[in-house]
Amino acid sequence: MSEFEAGRPVVLRGGTVLPMTEGREVLSGADVLVAGETVAAVGPNLEVPDGTVEIDATGGIVMPGMIDTHRHMWQTAMRGYGADWTLTQYFVWYYLEHGKKFRPEDIHAGNVLAAIEALDAGVTTVVDWSHGLQTLDHAEAAVDALRSVPGRYVLAYGNIQQPPAEWSGTKEFRDFAGRLIGGDMLGFQMAFDVTGDPSFPEKPAFEVARDLGVPVTTHAGVWGATSDDSIALMFDNGFMTPETIYVHAASLSIDSYHKIAATGGSISVSTESEQSAGQGYPPTWAIRAHDIPVSLSMDTSVWWSGDLFSAMRTTLGADRSREHMEAHSKKDTVTHSSLRAEHVVDWATRGGARTLGRDDLGSLEPGRKADLVLIKNDASPVSFPLLNPYGHVVFQAQRGDVHTVIVNGRVVKHDHRLLGIDLGAVRAEVERTVEYLRSELGEDEWNKGMNPDIPEAKVLDNPYTYTDYRSDATHGGA
Repeated sequence: MSEFEAGRPVVLRGGTVLPMTEGREVLSGADVLVAGETVAAVGPNLEVPDGTVEIDATGGIVMPGMIDTHRHMWQTAMRGYGADWTLTQYFVWYYLEHGKKFRPEDIHAGNVLAAIEALDAGVTTVVDWSHGLQTLDHAEAAVDALRSVPGRYVLAYGNIQQPPAEWSGTKEFRDFAGRLIGGDMLGFQMAFDVTGDPSFPEKPAFEVARDLGVPVTTHAGVWGATSDDSIALMFDNGFMTPETIYVHAASLSIDSYHKIAATGGSISVSTESEQSAGQGYPPTWAIRAHDIPVSLSMDTSVWWSGDLFSAMRTTLGADRSREHMEAHSKKDTVTHSSLRAEHVVDWATRGGARTLGRDDLGSLEPGRKADLVLIKNDASPVSFPLLNPYGHVVFQAQRGDVHTVIVNGRVVKHDHRLLGIDLGAVRAEVERTVEYLRSELGEDEWNKGMNPDIPEAKVLDNPYTYTDYRSDATHGGA
C-alpha cells in the first residue's frame, strides 16, 4: 500500500512557509497539515491525527501551488522546435501551414506531456489555451489527456483554423462546454482573439460566452495582430467583464489599460514570450500604475521554459530593466525597486487564483484547497543559506528543487519524483507524434521550420576611423 494512500492526512514539518495571505507573512519553522482536499492547519508544532504521513520540510520552503493562466499545452510535443522563431514565423507555421496537420492523438500527446511537466515544476493549475481544437474529436482528446494527469486544469477552447463565431455557434460545442462548466479539477473558458475588424465578427462568440456564463481569454495587445481597436470593440459592445483575461497586453495604449482597469479584467503576462517573440515589451512596468490584477504564464514549450520560476525571474528582470531605462532617459536614477520578489510570487500563486475566480486556491489557509509545493533540495549548494524566502524562490530555485507537490490533497510528487506517472509510455506517445509530423512535413520542410533563414547581414557604414593606439613615438619614432 502506498505511503500516500487516498484520504490519509499529510503534514509538512518545520519548513519556511509562505502562506501568501494579505500580509505577505513568512512563517519560520512552521507546519502545514493537509486533510482530505483542504489545508487543515498552518502553524508551529501542530498536533495531527493518528496515521498522518510526515514530510520533513526543514530547510525548505512551503508555498501554494503555482498557477499558469495561459499555456498552449497541445504544442508541447514540439518542445524547443521554434527556439529561433519570431512571432511571424510562429503564426505562419501553426496558423497558416502546419497547425492543421495535428490529429486528435497529437493534441493528446502534447497535453499529457505538458500536464506532467507542469506538475513536476510545482505548477498545480494550468489554463490550457487550446486553440488547436479543429474538431470535437480534438477537444475530446485534449480533455482525456488532462483528466489522465492528477493536476488542476482549465480547458480554454479555441480553434485557429475557423472563425470563433463558427465553431462556437454549434449545438455540439454547447453540449461539450456544458459537460465542463463548473468543474473543480477541470474548468472551462473560451479562447479567441479580436482582430479589430470594424464589423466585429467575433461578437457572436462573445454572446455565446455570455449565454454560457464562461470567461473569455484573448490575446490582446499583440503587435501587428491585436491592438487598441480590438479593446475598443470589446468595450463599446459591453464584452469587457471582470472575468475576461487579456493575454500579453504588451502593446496597448493608456486608454486601453484604463478600459481593462475600469471593467475589472486581468492580464496574463508571459514575459519570456513577450521578450523574445515580439508582442511588445513585457507590460508589468506600465500596468502597475493602473492597479490591474496580474497573473503569470509561460505561453508554449515550442519556444520557452515550462515552469513559473523562469516566468517570475524574467518578469522581475524585465520590469526593473524598463524602470531603469525610463529613469535614465530622463537623466534620473532608480534608487528603490518598485517591483519586489514577493510581488511576482504573489502573481504566480494568488494572482492566478484571482484571474480564475478561485478564492479557494492560491494561498495556504485553513479551508483552502490543498494545492501546495515544497521547494527543498538538500543535495544542492544553492539550497542554503535561506535568508530571503521570496528572493530565494524567484532568483535561486528551479524545477529540480521541487521536492513535493500536492494537488487537491493528493501527493503527486515526492522526494523529487513524480508518483504514478509512466514517463516511458508518454515518451513513446510523443515520439509517435513527432515521427508523424516529421513525415507529413518532409525532412526539408521540417529542418527549414526549425532553422529559419537568417537575413543577409549588412555592415553599417562606420563614420569613425580606428587606428592602432600605439603611435610611432611609442616605438622610438621622432
